[in-house]
Amino acid sequence: MAQNTLVNNQGTDSGFDQKEMKAAVTYAAHDLKIETVPVPEINDNEVLIKVKACGICGTDPHIYNGHFPAPMPLIQGHEFAGEVVKIGAAVTSVAVGDRVTADINISCGNCYYCRTGQKLFCENIKQLGVHTNGAFAEFVKAPENNTYKLPEGMSWEEGAYIEPLACVIRGQERANVVMGDIVAIIGAGPMGLAHAVMAKLNGASKVIISEMNKARLQKARELGVDVVIDASEKDPIQEVFHATEGRGADVVFEVVGAMPTYRQAFQMVRKGGTIVAFGAAPADHTLDVKPFEIFSKELTIVGSYAGTYGTWVKAIQLLSSKRFNPKAIFSKTIKLDQLEEGIVEADKNKDTIKILVEIE
Repeated sequence: MAQNTLVNNQGTDSGFDQKEMKAAVTYAAHDLKIETVPVPEINDNEVLIKVKACGICGTDPHIYNGHFPAPMPLIQGHEFAGEVVKIGAAVTSVAVGDRVTADINISCGNCYYCRTGQKLFCENIKQLGVHTNGAFAEFVKAPENNTYKLPEGMSWEEGAYIEPLACVIRGQERANVVMGDIVAIIGAGPMGLAHAVMAKLNGASKVIISEMNKARLQKARELGVDVVIDASEKDPIQEVFHATEGRGADVVFEVVGAMPTYRQAFQMVRKGGTIVAFGAAPADHTLDVKPFEIFSKELTIVGSYAGTYGTWVKAIQLLSSKRFNPKAIFSKTIKLDQLEEGIVEADKNKDTIKILVEIE
């Protein structure tokens, strides 16, 4: 299979000499195999991590279905935590035995965007598990600069949730949710539910969520969402206006990634409000908007792509302090051998919210 760019450097001597590992390799759309592949070799500034847990992200079914541009063959998986088993010769901040996770966004560090603190826009960015081999495997490698140590007492499950929570924090920051805001969220999937929890932590006076799936609606109620709208039975736009004295929401998060729900977001937001494009819509889909509406209502429209930099630190602190409990969002735990059926379930069964993969 195609491996990441490798340098012939086995790293510092830690006694680790395993040459092969079990991994889930996606070769093409609907073609995923559990097989034995070489353990990644590391460069001077990289670490090798024994993966303990890795969550299935909404991006993973898109890659598996061939709907997301990713190089093949590929080891997917980017929401992970594990233990360092080897470090490169130049690594100083991480040691063998450390419990870690890693920011999946690997940038060049030299371009305009990297030098202005916007590495997500780096022309040469690579994301672990998306553009280069990831963590649905026994081992994954990552640059030292992308690696974060897990606080003492943090579980592998919590460590694997740092990446998605960092993404949610980024969305909340882009929206500038503040105390007293009324926040509407379209979609009660794993990220929509996380946004609901985070909006309450940010001081929202009322959190509204719209969803059609009964199991997800019930989970929203269990998480304490103030207004839960069954969009299969009621008009979510009318319900949002009813819950906001006819104004509309201060902030609307679209977390579905579909054109009908993006249209709803424009209709739900109040004058002077903010719409957050968080749901990943298909790249070739378009939406008709009225510039006059944006102009006359003075709408703020922001996108939120991924978490990086300080959002990772904040995610670690929130999870470590138990202010955010990912166990409320995880539906089930599976083994690596069950990954393909897990990805299909995450894609097709909306009763399932979030799946964690244990790597033995």
